[in-house]
Amino acid sequence: MSLKNSRPRVAALALMVALAGLAAAGPAAAAAPRTSTATAASTAIPTEFVDLPTSTLVADDTAHEVTLTYRNASSADRTVAPQLLVESPDAGPFLDPSDIRVERRTATGCWETESLGTQTGTLFTDLTTAQRTLHAGDTLTEVYRITVLDPQAEGTVHPRVALFG
Repeated sequence: MSLKNSRPRVAALALMVALAGLAAAGPAAAAAPRTSTATAASTAIPTEFVDLPTSTLVADDTAHEVTLTYRNASSADRTVAPQLLVESPDAGPFLDPSDIRVERRTATGCWETESLGTQTGTLFTDLTTAQRTLHAGDTLTEVYRITVLDPQAEGTVHPRVALFG
């Protein structure tokens, strides 16, 4: 799979996911108080993605760790969200959420299962629940564990960080 060819698809997917989350939240979300001083518009839709190195999805029924690291090198706090994409081959077959299990390591070291969305053969972790403020100079490290449950599954693991506002 060529990432050059998949980036427009992934960018369109991210926009659709962000808009779907905003629509699902409804008017109550707009009226809800926020802990950040950012406006709803600046935190609802990512303004940029930082793509991290990709790897091949390994179908061997073994858990494989993927570490996502991003440093806020700016002098201001940023709203960020780590995201893991698992992209199907362009020619198919498309991945289904039941083909893999994705877990995220919590701050206490436990593994928590991540629910996956799917769109046009790409599986993804949720951006809205992953948003957090990363202070100037701080580093975000998120560790995921991926286990392929379908031995026929093929794809590319694509970690990235969404930047907001």
